[in-house]
Amino acid sequence: MAANDTPGWFDFGGHSWKDLALVRAGLDAGIDPDDGDHCHLRPLHAAAERGSPEVVAELAGRVADVDAECEGRTALWEAVFNNRPENARALVAAGADPWRPMMGGWSPGRLSLAGPTPGLFFPFPPGHAVLTEAETAAVVDAERLIGAMDDVEDDGFSLACVGGISAAEAARRLAAEPADEEELEEVLDDPADDAALQFVGFTDVPGGCVVSQQWGYMASTPVVMKALSAGTVAYGMYANPKSGNQGCVYRDGQVVEWDTHPGGGDVSAADSAAEILLQYLYAGYPEAYCYAGAGLRPTHMSAFTTADTHLRLPDGDYWQ
Repeated sequence: MAANDTPGWFDFGGHSWKDLALVRAGLDAGIDPDDGDHCHLRPLHAAAERGSPEVVAELAGRVADVDAECEGRTALWEAVFNNRPENARALVAAGADPWRPMMGGWSPGRLSLAGPTPGLFFPFPPGHAVLTEAETAAVVDAERLIGAMDDVEDDGFSLACVGGISAAEAARRLAAEPADEEELEEVLDDPADDAALQFVGFTDVPGGCVVSQQWGYMASTPVVMKALSAGTVAYGMYANPKSGNQGCVYRDGQVVEWDTHPGGGDVSAADSAAEILLQYLYAGYPEAYCYAGAGLRPTHMSAFTTADTHLRLPDGDYWQ
């Protein structure tokens, strides 16, 4: 607990929400169960996301409203979104409503239909929307796409997934040209050289194409993304070895999202229903998230790891 005059949740880390004795002691000492000091979340929301069902049940029995919303969602929604079914059951037992509409129309109950425990809240009550055909297809696609992609252990790479255009068209938009074979061989042998940043890979996949660079950030730079997304959509990411995955989305030549955490499960109440579902289905799978966002349907990882061809980009500033 915090070592100040007013008890609070300040010192509670991720594992603290699994320690029933610690949480109960704090509550008995006067910590407010409805106080949202911890990471801008209500305590019940934090426990639903990362705690144990015993802690969730304890907090649920002490809060003023088990369905109180924080950032547009209830604690039950947090439990479902983070795939904590036992926490969800504890909240329902305390009176939480699985069918309360929120977050782009995704009630906790409806969202659960897209996850690994679709029977979590059965029997399904009448009068509540089920998954649409498109949403059901997205769930099936996610299972197939994630299964087709091996775990990516390296970082330092970048990619741009572009819907509806071929690799040849992507190369034309970027004015990319064939490289001298000897120069390209030298680049592939020593990609740490600064000259290697001018070389990117191009690969056709069902639904569009992938522009990639295994050794740098060039494939997801603003100038590249702007050109590739003209008349379509492009999802890009750079696996920054210093700060983690950095994502972006461009649509019709304009930036829609920048410096995102692709596949990180980071959603807000302002997001569309489609984006919320995308983040839910691909949490922890950033590359698959980019493929799916652009509408690509690769059958294996080679579209990303081994480009069909490498071409040279013109010299210039790609960050303008």
